[in-house]
Amino acid sequence: MATHESKPFFVNRKDIVFVKPSKSTTQEVLLLSTMDNDPTLEYIGQTIQVYKSNDLESPKDPVAVIKEALSKVLVFYYPLAGMLKRHKNDGRLRLYCNAGAGVPFLEASANCKLSSLHYLDCLDIAVTKKLVFDRPDDEIDGDEEGCYYHPLLIQVTRFSCGGFTIGMGMSHSVCDGFGAAQFYRALAELASGKSEPTVNPVWERNRLLVTTPEEPKSLVDKAFLATSPHIPPSDVVHEFYNVSSESIKRLKKALRANESGENYTSFEILAAYVARAKFRSLEMNLDGYTVLSFTANIRNHLSPHIPDGYYGNAFFEPRMIMIGKDLSEGPLLKVVKMIANSKKKAITTESIMTLLRNMEWFIEKKVKSRVARGWTFFTDWRNLNLIEEVDFGWGASVNMIPLPFDVHGFIDLCVFMTPCRMDSLMKGGMRVFVSLPRACMAKFKEEMDVLKRGEVNNLI
Repeated sequence: MATHESKPFFVNRKDIVFVKPSKSTTQEVLLLSTMDNDPTLEYIGQTIQVYKSNDLESPKDPVAVIKEALSKVLVFYYPLAGMLKRHKNDGRLRLYCNAGAGVPFLEASANCKLSSLHYLDCLDIAVTKKLVFDRPDDEIDGDEEGCYYHPLLIQVTRFSCGGFTIGMGMSHSVCDGFGAAQFYRALAELASGKSEPTVNPVWERNRLLVTTPEEPKSLVDKAFLATSPHIPPSDVVHEFYNVSSESIKRLKKALRANESGENYTSFEILAAYVARAKFRSLEMNLDGYTVLSFTANIRNHLSPHIPDGYYGNAFFEPRMIMIGKDLSEGPLLKVVKMIANSKKKAITTESIMTLLRNMEWFIEKKVKSRVARGWTFFTDWRNLNLIEEVDFGWGASVNMIPLPFDVHGFIDLCVFMTPCRMDSLMKGGMRVFVSLPRACMAKFKEEMDVLKRGEVNNLI
């Protein structure tokens, strides 16, 4: 791959403009679901999509195309052109749909080629922070009831090679991963000439709304959770770690040899391995408990089903608990089995309603439902299919990256992703986005390198 150019990386940003729906839209105040109102989810999640030049002479400007498409798609997704506010008196979010607000949109130009940045395959926070932007200055303190802010922000940055990036900030209170991906596909469809999205958006947040709180039952007393001398961290670093398809195949083969007839998924196997690597790198106590958790889409598990097009938060968090010694020193196969069995457990309407009542309890108490230690939370972005399927007219994205975000606590979260398409050696592999205290990252890489070297026989 190309190396960084010697000149400093620079992005020239124009003034923020506010893109409004191309047609008149409904002006109203929308309530959000109980799940949307969870204080843990109230943050702007930032992602960057990378599009290389298609090597064809085109009079079209990606900034103009995307800006026009945004104006059109906001006719269908008009709530995203409004303003959010959490009211202090009841702790609830409200979305003020006002076409006069619009989506903050920023046009920018970079002074280099995408290849000089490895198509963002090597995470450099100083670089990526210039390809997105935070809340604009127009966001005001509001009144005694709370502060207004935009649920969506977009920056399109041109590069000298003809490629570009789309940096998007989306409120997790308004959209989960599936919802954000649905909006992004709709934006691309209208940029490509369609008159309306293939999937029409559905609000209907009342489907996941409860009013009766229920105090959650703890899996384990927090006093018995595993601790680390590195938590709370004073210096957190963020890294991508690539796991090749060959490494995954070797581990699967070794597992099958010890568990005849069982086929475990790449997610189950790698989640178990990463959880162990994190636990060891954090030097957590072996007699403490650790919790593993991951997201599961609930759109088809409710009765009646949540309708197609629903773009609010709709996920479940299966959780499993184990002694640290079992995770760190026991057979990896045991951890894989626990994850696989947890995925197979039925997600029922009643279990979802219990989750919502628990969330309602946290909302009323005005606290974030997170654990700061002894916890690893996995989310799998591969099934969003945003790299392979989304084309604005310049070909599919070659890379997609998240920026660090504090949802369950920086170091609790691991994201599994599709590798950069510019790296042919990673075809069929997986990429792990992980955040750890700086003092622990080298040890984590050592643990992951064992998998890369194929030394799996003693792991099972």
